[in-house]
Amino acid sequence: MADINMRQMLEAGVHFGHQTRYWSPKMAPYIFGSRNKIHIINLETTLPLFQEAMNFLGSVTAAKGKVLFVGTKRQASKLVREHAERCGSPFVDHRWLGGMLTNFKTVKNSIARLIELDELNNSGAIDRLSKKEALILERERSKLDRSLSGIRDMTGLPDCIFVIDVDHEKIAVAEAKKLKIPVVGIVDTNSSPDGIDYPIPGNDDAIRAVRLYLSHAADAVLEARSILPEVIPGDADDYVEISENLDEASVAEDDPIDVPTSPIVSEEVAVVAPDPVEEGAPLKESGKGNDG
Repeated sequence: MADINMRQMLEAGVHFGHQTRYWSPKMAPYIFGSRNKIHIINLETTLPLFQEAMNFLGSVTAAKGKVLFVGTKRQASKLVREHAERCGSPFVDHRWLGGMLTNFKTVKNSIARLIELDELNNSGAIDRLSKKEALILERERSKLDRSLSGIRDMTGLPDCIFVIDVDHEKIAVAEAKKLKIPVVGIVDTNSSPDGIDYPIPGNDDAIRAVRLYLSHAADAVLEARSILPEVIPGDADDYVEISENLDEASVAEDDPIDVPTSPIVSEEVAVVAPDPVEEGAPLKESGKGNDG
């Protein structure tokens, strides 16, 4: 992940909060002061919290977890889609549907319906219907696509959600808390950090600030994913992890590897080729210790 510094945050306007009359007293520890009736966020507090949050997103991804990006307000919607797609993460950028997490089984049925309508449209079968029927189906597909396109490939609940403006996305935060899903969230001076596992005090309205948060979050996910071990498909849908340090020459194609208890070959198991034995030479006992 590219390092972020206080100058970048200043240039993006991360330090500008809301008007002082709209403040949340619970944000007092993160506020430096006020200027022209606008609260100023203390970036000396924000910077380490931001770095801690990005490290957490990286650790979730490194553990093969999914990070769900959430930002449905006008300033964040397009940027959420752009950066979530860049790092291959699921996202919600239009409107949070109630029960999107807590009633995920029903949401999966809606996703299946969206995929069905897309296949109907792509195959040309929809052209054989009457204009009225085709219009009804297209309206249904468009509505589902607007709400669910970002999570259509999400087969289960996310392992973490990254939220732009926790006050605006309070339903998403409440559902995540109910399911004990960690929340990383941008918290402005008019919001409460309660219930946010990794709060990031900062401006949640300025487009430059929102772009800064999302670009670094996407970079953290991409960086963590790049160091995951390579996975290649094996027989019978089994998967074998290949370590970068494995010496390909040490495993001959004709040498069988007997691993009866597991289809996964651990990096801790070393495969050693037998020493060549000259014809007529006496056999030597193999010692218990092997210097390798």
